[in-house]
Amino acid sequence: MTQDFSKKIKEVSMNTRKLVVGFISLFFILLNTSNALADKSTVKIEAPDEVVKGSEVVIKVHVSHSANNFFHHTEWLSIKANGKEIGSWEYSMTDLPEGARFTKEIKVTVNEDLVIEAKASCNLHGSAGVDRKKISVK
Repeated sequence: MTQDFSKKIKEVSMNTRKLVVGFISLFFILLNTSNALADKSTVKIEAPDEVVKGSEVVIKVHVSHSANNFFHHTEWLSIKANGKEIGSWEYSMTDLPEGARFTKEIKVTVNEDLVIEAKASCNLHGSAGVDRKKISVK
């Protein structure tokens, strides 16, 4: 009888161990896929394709994210022209963006071809990447 009891304890212990290892494995799998499934801050640049030299243009950057609360929000937005920063905004849990989707405008005088780049980042999941727009001078 003692041997049967000892054998059953080993079986239960082995099954418990397998179950724990399974849950730990599942946890790490889900942990690694969360960034792929997460909503990252995205940007879309709105600007003319071509302008007359010396023109002042308005560049609009549309930012999109799933949330806008103290815990989960767009943390920053940066706009560059030919690699030089021309605008940036930083947000925090006490200074949130206007909404989960918002637009920022910046005016630029165009004297040469410009490559505009914009990027925003979520405080939890990061950025979906850079959006680029070329403005050519006639």
